[in-house]
Amino acid sequence: MTTTTADRRAHAGAAPTWRRVLAQTSFEARAILRNGEQLLVTVVVPVLVLVGLTRGTFVELDTGGASRIDFLAPGVLALAVMTTSFTSQAIASSFDRRNGVLRLLSTTPLGRGGLLAGKVLGVLVVELVQVLVIGAAAVVLGWRPDPAGIPLAAVAVVLGTAAFTSLAMLVAGTLRAEAVLAVANLALLVLAVAGGVIVPASSLPGPLQHVALLLPSGALGEAMRETLLHGVLPPWSVVVLLGWTAALGWGAGRLFRWH
Repeated sequence: MTTTTADRRAHAGAAPTWRRVLAQTSFEARAILRNGEQLLVTVVVPVLVLVGLTRGTFVELDTGGASRIDFLAPGVLALAVMTTSFTSQAIASSFDRRNGVLRLLSTTPLGRGGLLAGKVLGVLVVELVQVLVIGAAAVVLGWRPDPAGIPLAAVAVVLGTAAFTSLAMLVAGTLRAEAVLAVANLALLVLAVAGGVIVPASSLPGPLQHVALLLPSGALGEAMRETLLHGVLPPWSVVVLLGWTAALGWGAGRLFRWH
């Protein structure tokens, strides 16, 4: 089949790939930040958790000699990463799939790869806002992170985002939207309480200590605490997060349904 002059002109006028991905990134980030419910979950709730656990005395914590805010801030940041990259992304993507939005976008010049890239980058933009807001609140409360650990914490955030976004895509692409809504929120609650996120796995009772270390939540929480408290990125956390990303990404690639 020959290409017509009109077809060539249309192709020549198409935006380059990076601009299409950037536009989708902007859309994804704005969709989360302009949604009141999403903003409540991704920003307001983590700040309230941070303030409540720092100022409140209703929960006894073994901080290992660190101040209460220095001990809690890394875990709350890890929780914020999970809310955006997993819960919010899973719910939004599942309803987009049910409504046919994903199928339509995947057939545009953006393509499936560009769509997924835009979603991941959009999550990272929202997480940047989260870190700035939660970090500012923590500093007001007296948080003093290890300066050497801040770049390593950024690496941990990227690794955690990759793992939990992969999980979000697996859930969103295989379950009905209503089921995803329940599963994503329940999973976040369970992982926040017993997944080694806000408190270390070593503080959990019995077998949960060992299980939490193998979960992406425990690995991310441990990585954030060690980097921001001691300036060291634990190799085991890196291995666990990369392993979950590979496994969940493979599963999402094989099982994801676009409609």
